[in-house]
Amino acid sequence: MKKYNLDLKILSVERLSATHVVLKLTSPDPLPPMVPGQFVELLVDHSSTTFLRRPISINFVDIAANELWLLIAAVGDGTRRLSSLLPGDTVNCIFPLGNGFTMPANPSSRVLLVGGGVGVAPLLYFGKALQEAHHHATFLLGARSAKDLLELDLFNKYGRVYVTTEDGSQGEKGFVTDHSLLQSERFDQISTCGPKPMMVSVARYALEKGIFCEASLENKMACGVGACLCCVEKTVEGNQCVCKEGPVFNVKDLLWHV
Repeated sequence: MKKYNLDLKILSVERLSATHVVLKLTSPDPLPPMVPGQFVELLVDHSSTTFLRRPISINFVDIAANELWLLIAAVGDGTRRLSSLLPGDTVNCIFPLGNGFTMPANPSSRVLLVGGGVGVAPLLYFGKALQEAHHHATFLLGARSAKDLLELDLFNKYGRVYVTTEDGSQGEKGFVTDHSLLQSERFDQISTCGPKPMMVSVARYALEKGIFCEASLENKMACGVGACLCCVEKTVEGNQCVCKEGPVFNVKDLLWHV
């Protein structure tokens, strides 16, 4: 898929919490095709401590409105700078990068999408794609507390939504892999993104049940094209760059389960 280096204009900045924002970006020309699971490398201007671009998952693409949405967690100098941008500002983006989630081959497949924290970001666009392809998406989303749950109203548009919180303030108390849904229902496919311990648990569950499962890895990715080798992950095929060979991997190809 062709990559683009474009200056995109910020249409709006939606603040979801004290540390999370959604940047809605647009271009005078139609945005290029993007698939769920791909990401964008953003240039951070006017930051004396940030020299490398920041990789951000594609949260959503509104083709009719010509909008690209990026969900950003302000956890460091670079992401704090990005989250402080205002409508009318421009940001340089290299995209779309990496490989996306696999669409089910069988019709009307039941797909479970498991996300934790800001890792829920790429699952929203995938949920939309699944709905449009007439599959059945179920979201299982985890967070520390109710105030940390993100975009629940949007997820509800594209499938059933189940929630866990570590403090029990919303949904079932505990981690996503503790949710009763995993014992009461069977799925044809699982996609997951979030903290590595969570994804490892989801992968083990899928492997035990014989369910096809993909994980979107969140390794540090500086260049986005496989040149700098800072995002290498050990796989059954040897070391692979997450930014180029991923970020979405079949969990059978990862060494988590060995």
